[in-house]
Amino acid sequence: MSDVPSPSFAQTVDLEARWHTLTASEQAQATVLIGDASQMIIDTCPRYATASTGTLKAIVCAMVKRAMLAGDSAGISSTQQTAGPFNESYNYANPLGDLYLTKAEKQRLGEGVQHAFSLDMTNGSVVS
Repeated sequence: MSDVPSPSFAQTVDLEARWHTLTASEQAQATVLIGDASQMIIDTCPRYATASTGTLKAIVCAMVKRAMLAGDSAGISSTQQTAGPFNESYNYANPLGDLYLTKAEKQRLGEGVQHAFSLDMTNGSVVS
């Protein structure tokens, strides 16, 4: 385990530029989430180092925004109400406000891109 701090790929001003001006409590929460999102990318996407700083910044901000939006509405993505005979329905997109990478974001980080290949069973070499 390393004591070297991991880099944060974005700052709260980057999130504000993509979303809205943050309150003091939102800034504190965003700072923690930015660090967590950056670390998640480092831990789960080994090819992150090949991505541009702009791509890393945009993805971290999107991850943090998704997590913070869930706190505003408990992660509800849609709701339905009926007056009679009393029906109410909710769909939860991210009920716990988790940080996650979308498939498109993983592809932008060089992950999830699959390449076809074959394996020579006689000597174990990869044949393209």
